[in-house]
Amino acid sequence: MTGRARARSRGRARGQETATPGVTQESVVSTASFAEGDLLGRGRQKGPPGPVKTEDVSQISAGFHQVKLGDRGRSRRDFHDEGIHTRQAMEHVKTSKSGNSGQSIPLRANFFRIVSRPQWVLYQYHVDYQPMMESRRLRSALLFHHGDSLGSARSFDGALLFLPHKLPSKETLLHSETRHGEKVQIKITLTNELPPTSPVCLQFYNILFRRILRILDMQQIGRHYYNPNDPLCIPQHRLTIWPGFTSTILQYESSIMLCTDVSHKVLRSETVLDFMVGLRQQCGPQRFPEICAKELIGLVVLTKYNNKTYRIDDIAWDHTPNNTFKRGDTDVSFKDYYKTQYALEITDGRQVLLISRVKRQGVPGAAPPSPAFLIPEFCYLTGLTDKMRSDFNIMKDLATHTRLSPDKREGRLDRFVNSIHKNEEAQKELTTWGLNFDKELLNLNGRILPAEKMIQGSRTYDYNPWQADWSKEMRGLPVISAPPLENWVMFYTHRNVSDAQNLLQTLNRVSGPLGIRMQKPVMVEYEDYQESLLRALQQNVGPHTQMVVVVLPSNRKDKYDSVKKYLCVDCPTPSQCVVSRTLSRPQALMTVATKIALQIACKMGGELWTVEIPLKQLMIVGIDCYHDIVAGKRSIGALVASLNHGMSRWFSRCVLQDKGQEIMDGLKMALVGALKHYLKFNGVLPSRIIVYRDGVGDGMLQGVVSYEVPQIIESIKPKLTVVVVKKRLSCRFFAHVDGKVSNPPPGTVIDTDVTRPEWYDFYIVSQAVRVGSVSPTHYNVVYDTSGLKPDHMQRLTYKLCHMYYNWQGIIRVPAPCQYAHKLAFLVGQSIHKEPSTELENFLFYL
Repeated sequence: MTGRARARSRGRARGQETATPGVTQESVVSTASFAEGDLLGRGRQKGPPGPVKTEDVSQISAGFHQVKLGDRGRSRRDFHDEGIHTRQAMEHVKTSKSGNSGQSIPLRANFFRIVSRPQWVLYQYHVDYQPMMESRRLRSALLFHHGDSLGSARSFDGALLFLPHKLPSKETLLHSETRHGEKVQIKITLTNELPPTSPVCLQFYNILFRRILRILDMQQIGRHYYNPNDPLCIPQHRLTIWPGFTSTILQYESSIMLCTDVSHKVLRSETVLDFMVGLRQQCGPQRFPEICAKELIGLVVLTKYNNKTYRIDDIAWDHTPNNTFKRGDTDVSFKDYYKTQYALEITDGRQVLLISRVKRQGVPGAAPPSPAFLIPEFCYLTGLTDKMRSDFNIMKDLATHTRLSPDKREGRLDRFVNSIHKNEEAQKELTTWGLNFDKELLNLNGRILPAEKMIQGSRTYDYNPWQADWSKEMRGLPVISAPPLENWVMFYTHRNVSDAQNLLQTLNRVSGPLGIRMQKPVMVEYEDYQESLLRALQQNVGPHTQMVVVVLPSNRKDKYDSVKKYLCVDCPTPSQCVVSRTLSRPQALMTVATKIALQIACKMGGELWTVEIPLKQLMIVGIDCYHDIVAGKRSIGALVASLNHGMSRWFSRCVLQDKGQEIMDGLKMALVGALKHYLKFNGVLPSRIIVYRDGVGDGMLQGVVSYEVPQIIESIKPKLTVVVVKKRLSCRFFAHVDGKVSNPPPGTVIDTDVTRPEWYDFYIVSQAVRVGSVSPTHYNVVYDTSGLKPDHMQRLTYKLCHMYYNWQGIIRVPAPCQYAHKLAFLVGQSIHKEPSTELENFLFYL
């Protein structure tokens, strides 16, 4: 498995929401008749595969699930972590959280100010249907037919109704009728009166803006909206790209603003049924169930009849479209359901069904939500497979459409907002509610932090931050320290003997100038199958082996996993795997061998380079999490902590928790272990600890603040700072230099205008990109007793982005975050067990 594949980020599940509980009393009665439409619900579902229960089949409703209004409203607010005020507890940033070091730079950001908004009370209502209506379009049609009762200004998302005026009664009862003659009762209950300053108004603004996107003929898939009428086709790869936009309206430092960015949804032209038929022909009927489950489980599919995405969690091998489920008081077959609900004919009555499990937090003790059963014939595969990602031509063609340069991205955003201003229906909707958006992107100022001087051995050198890396500057310079490599083993197959010899010769050439002393290794040839490689490792690797290098004939994951599992758990030894294809290009062998030599050195405890860190007795900690789906979706927490002043030696520990356990319980003990190693290494405990917490998704900030931070505080006595690191962002920044739009230079800090007033937060653009628009990283200091000035906090964070030893350049996050990610990913993808404690002081997972 390639390092690029191992380093890819994790996906995150999204939820589905639908209907609401009922209310009582009535004041208005009338009747309407409308046609049915799409199902409500969105998101990719995650959950452990398991057997299909009979009660699940009786409870499901072809992808429809019931949740409470409180869940729906809470999840939407949590998505932006509303209501979490952490800045007020930090005295040193109460008045100002902005730094002042560095050179000022004018920027534009993908934000549009709301230049006018309502100044009246907004009334929030809760809408319930009896019987339950699965289609959001039908629910809206049935409700909005009563325009005389509700008025022209109204906003409804399927569960919540917002009105600028108050209905005569607290509870209003309406009656309608579908085109099939089914009578429907609608209950509307007043739940809140919201002044213009209420945070819930932000929720309303977001609902209203989604209405604007639908007016522009865009369709919702997952959280975002895409334009199916303007597809970008790549026929040679059977791929289609739907262009779209993300949008969020929030309160920022000085005003409420719309943040919008360009998004793309990659769709494949084949259905899941097409894929299954082709797979069955390739592998035969006997191996088909096993291979099919391995290929499909975990993928995200799109159902075009409702434009919703689902994550495949299991396959119901004993269910076909002829099976039935309970819909109200009657049993309905899947075949009849899709025919009546969507006018879709199922052509293959023998196809098995797919299962998407819904993870939903509800009332304690309540039954878990039932799964969604999907028809493979109507499910289109989305995203890319590992095979596609490794295909250079596919990725190159995709990048042509999706990796927009700053000027093209800015231009597309300008056209998008202009289209809203020119659309009469959209403007009428905004005017009705008293809303108006600015026509131009937000102008603001950032600061460019000074470039860092790299310290390597006894030499110090400057580098050009606009370059991809500093490999040229460090060429010929010895690293800070590297243990002599005297007892090591290289494994290779018979057909890769020349690649192994070439690698060994080149390693000898490059290691001398780097100050890495290498003796001749023990060369071991193994047969090209997994059992032979494992047997060779068992016979030739012992307690005194310093390093194992394995030349793999291919990037097959099972072989890589067997090597890492044995050498990380059973026989703890640092190891380096390299695919023979990587060694097959003579013109690149010097570069490859240099990187391998550096990796070998740091995996044995060597120190490659550093930057100046002014603070003394400082420990930097990085924490990240990963979910191991293969091992029952256990949570894996990784903690990496610095052991020396130069941030070049690290302690690493991984904690595996069963599903449902709090990950921080184990990480607290890991932090105690890190402090013991720091004391042993330095003779004193750190006086200040800064924790960078990565892997915190939307809606998880409250858990970090209320649970994880107190756990960390219990473990330590020194001054503490906890910083939440977030990479999944929609915000982009553009620099205008000499009339041209470009990416901001590396080291650009933004701590005004687009930050949140209730947080001590800032953005850093730490890296340069050759293609497309650079993504900033968001840092939110949620706890701080160290009292560092914002300038010092920002500069230290940027310095740590230089300290990742697997890349001779600046990375997007501080090095301990990336180390923690690599460790958790290795365990979750390949080892599935806690690594041996004998490797805790080595970067064995790079």
